[in-house]
Amino acid sequence: MASIWTPQLNAGLGSLVVAVGAWLAWDSLSMPGAGMVMAGVAAFLLWRARTIGLVWAWSTLLLGLECFAWPIITMVQIRSAGTQPSDEEMGTILSAVLMGLFSAVFWIAFSYGLFKRAGGESGSDDSGSPSPQPRADASVRPRRKP
Repeated sequence: MASIWTPQLNAGLGSLVVAVGAWLAWDSLSMPGAGMVMAGVAAFLLWRARTIGLVWAWSTLLLGLECFAWPIITMVQIRSAGTQPSDEEMGTILSAVLMGLFSAVFWIAFSYGLFKRAGGESGSDDSGSPSPQPRADASVRPRRKP
């Protein structure tokens, strides 16, 4: 019997997380737009991620990139008004930059760890034996220290 925690279910959950992150980062994103983001991310995750670990590695990487884009989106939205930003808008930009960069570094570092962990699982061969170490060439003598 197949487990309920399949990569497909996790791809759906991961795409939901990324879509909510996009909706929060981009205030003017409509629900159909968030649904399109969710569908696109789900298709990407189903295409690229073969294991549950890779699904969440990709999801957290995309979430980190969204967090990195959040301050940029905030600055563009405030500057599109055409007037000089007020003190309140400057405070909004500052908090977006600080929190966006902090959370982006966190999520990207977290995804790096998940990729490293998933790489170790998928990198093992079927035989179970360790790969042979390269043999030192007998014609090369070690250097002597002076």
